[in-house]
Amino acid sequence: MRRVSKITAACAVTAALALTATACGESSTGDSGSDSGTIKVGMAYDVGGRGDNSFNDSAARGLDKAKADLGVETKELTAKNGETPADREQRLASLAEGGYNPVIGVGFAYKDAIDKTAAKFPKTTFGLIDSVSDKKNVDSIVFTEEQGSYLAGVAAAEKSKDGKIGFIGGVDLPLIKKFAAGFQQGVKDTNPNATVQIQYLSTGTDLSGFGAPDKGKAAAKGMLDKGIDVIFAAAGGSGAGSIEAVAAKPGAWAIGVDSDQAKDPALSKYAGSILTSVVKNVDTGVYELIKSEKDGKPLTGTHSYSLAEDGVSLTTTGDHLKDIQAKLDEAKKKIVDGQIKVATTL
Repeated sequence: MRRVSKITAACAVTAALALTATACGESSTGDSGSDSGTIKVGMAYDVGGRGDNSFNDSAARGLDKAKADLGVETKELTAKNGETPADREQRLASLAEGGYNPVIGVGFAYKDAIDKTAAKFPKTTFGLIDSVSDKKNVDSIVFTEEQGSYLAGVAAAEKSKDGKIGFIGGVDLPLIKKFAAGFQQGVKDTNPNATVQIQYLSTGTDLSGFGAPDKGKAAAKGMLDKGIDVIFAAAGGSGAGSIEAVAAKPGAWAIGVDSDQAKDPALSKYAGSILTSVVKNVDTGVYELIKSEKDGKPLTGTHSYSLAEDGVSLTTTGDHLKDIQAKLDEAKKKIVDGQIKVATTL
């Protein structure tokens, strides 16, 4: 079954706090054997893999749900920093050759590798998260990050004392600019006099900005020193450093990303300073793909998980949004109804 979305392309990035890589940058968890008729799912994480408390973990939750509900067997491999496209292609091919179907690549960095590997294994279904492939046996799973970020911008503008707000992006890339654009628009639509300082931790092909908590912490501290009191970090593992810095400043708020970071055990001591998190429900896309393979009707094409489908959302852990929930609900309705068109570029 082919699904078509209203968008034509998406880029994506993943991040990490720590590497769990072994030889050739890969780590493996899960089962490798399979009885006849059992669905075997191969998951290729980006740097950081399971345990990054952010994007990869969201994908892992979908895999775990499939294991629990559908009885699938799994194999999980993890990328390393600085690896080549050929390394990613080899990782995907090893899973396909091992009979894993579907094989899922977590993050935009797998796009070229999936294009090549999908052509070599036409009977295998591939999942590509946060980017789009035109191969017939690929399910491209993308999200409207800008819509969730818009709501975060509304919340930031409502909660900021002086209208001084910050955005920290892991890397200056199109996906992260979607977060930044939606966030800035939400702030400005709510308080035209507010300012949004935007800072990236790395640029171009240097993806280190997604796995450097020290850089995130330094960037946030610099913003806090300038009087900024709400900071949204779309920076993967680097965001943990930003949250730590914000928590040290009384009255300041942090906004998390990808997973509900107020529930992250590694960040639990800072939970009181996390206003909300912009969540991308990657687990839903992963689970739906695996279930479709189990049902014998593998999903292919492109599907955009939008605000209307709860593909993106704001978390309410800590009840910090209760006093402004009506305004957030109003903004969400306007986005879903098309009254508000959220920008995807700055």
